[in-house]
Amino acid sequence: MAKQCEICGKETDTGHTVSKSGRRTKRKWFPNVQPVKIRIGGQVRRAYVCTRCIRTGRIEKAG
Repeated sequence: MAKQCEICGKETDTGHTVSKSGRRTKRKWFPNVQPVKIRIGGQVRRAYVCTRCIRTGRIEKAG
């Protein structure tokens, strides 16, 4: 599954998990991207789109 939104470009972010003792381990935060059928320029195609773009209406869902 894609880890990047094809509309806004939101992608994986990295950082550290910090335990109570202060020890740091690497981790990743993944965007919530979903495969949806969208209409772009009159054509219907599948794209991986984040839920923020779906909710705010930045895309036009196809039937």
